[in-house]
Amino acid sequence: MPLTSPRLHVLRTCLALAFLGGAHAALAAPVAAVHEAAQGQQQAMLDTMRDLVNIESGSKDVEGVERIAELIRDRLKALGGAVEIIAPTEVFRLDDTPEKVGPMVHAEFKGAGSKKIMLIAHMDTVYRNGMLKDQPFRVDGDRAYGLGIADDKHGVATIIHTLALLKKLGFDGYGTLTVLINGDEEISSPGARSTITRLGADQDAVFSFEGGGVEPRLTLATSGIGAAYLTVQGKTSHAGARPEGGVNALYELSHQLLQLDKLSKPEDGLKLNWTVAQAGTNRNVIPGLATAQADARALRVSDFDALARSLEERIQKKLLPESKVSVKFEVRRPPLEATAASRALAQHGVQIYKELDLPMKVVDRASGGGTDAAFAALKARGPVIEGMGLSGFGAHSNDAEYIQINSIVPRLYLATRMIMDVSQDKAPLK
Repeated sequence: MPLTSPRLHVLRTCLALAFLGGAHAALAAPVAAVHEAAQGQQQAMLDTMRDLVNIESGSKDVEGVERIAELIRDRLKALGGAVEIIAPTEVFRLDDTPEKVGPMVHAEFKGAGSKKIMLIAHMDTVYRNGMLKDQPFRVDGDRAYGLGIADDKHGVATIIHTLALLKKLGFDGYGTLTVLINGDEEISSPGARSTITRLGADQDAVFSFEGGGVEPRLTLATSGIGAAYLTVQGKTSHAGARPEGGVNALYELSHQLLQLDKLSKPEDGLKLNWTVAQAGTNRNVIPGLATAQADARALRVSDFDALARSLEERIQKKLLPESKVSVKFEVRRPPLEATAASRALAQHGVQIYKELDLPMKVVDRASGGGTDAAFAALKARGPVIEGMGLSGFGAHSNDAEYIQINSIVPRLYLATRMIMDVSQDKAPLK
């Protein structure tokens, strides 16, 4: 009997899945059915990115985030997931947290296997409402431009179309695929962080779909981001007639900044930089209040704990005994630390990319940025891999944010193969 097109597709899929049964053979050449299915998703994924870009969803535009959440919910439901939009109930209040933060989209796909795998991305952007007209979706050569497309609407689209690809292949060898799309990542995830950590703790592997870099890479370590807030209360007095009657908060602040600046340890990746300061109201008034803010970065969670203790200890050494000095330290995002398990799984990804004759770097030392992957890793029992998204450039810019179209098929292939291999015990998790 001649093979019809559907029968041919089924045969190719069966052969591909059989091919996956031999780990060494699978790492020699692309799995034809997976690669072909990834190619078939490219235009549909561009269309999805267009639809996502066309909904403005700045972190503080809660109505916009709610609209994009509904679109994502509907796409995930159409793929067979049990989907809900979750309003944050445990909001970690930071210095700049708005009264209301955007929701999350949570979906679960049940399979026939045992492995639990989580896919995360975020749907909010840094942009103000009304800026879409200056950065609409458009395709120019091998680049697709658009507001928030590189950070991180392409990541949402990659998750959606990886799931579509698995469905097309008829693969359900996982136990549970959990999807969590965050709505407040760009303001340090005050509403989503506890949910990300709770769900991440129960996974065999977590894949985060932030951008994969201009040159293909996977990221295993990101910096923790912290903030210090220093407040000095003094006493106002006339600067000309009676300066001795005041307590100069600006003098005390200057003293504190000079001694606190020495807490940085660049050789260990710990950075504390004072970036904002305010003092005084009038030229002829001794300032009674002075404040300053610092940006902090660290490579290890323990470094932030030690820094917070050091800040409290140092501020006790005052220039003006009558001044009152206080400091508040907040961890806006913890570090993501590379582990033996994440290194092993990332190297498996490198081998998958080699099937396509493509190079890929593994970054296992943080360079300064931070992501939600760090919240997922706080209590994780399995490896956490960041940078599963597309190649691109220009995140947070007003006119140059884009993704590279030629990275769509390789990244869909990578994500699909990683899920398949983890599900079938063909990828290392320890």
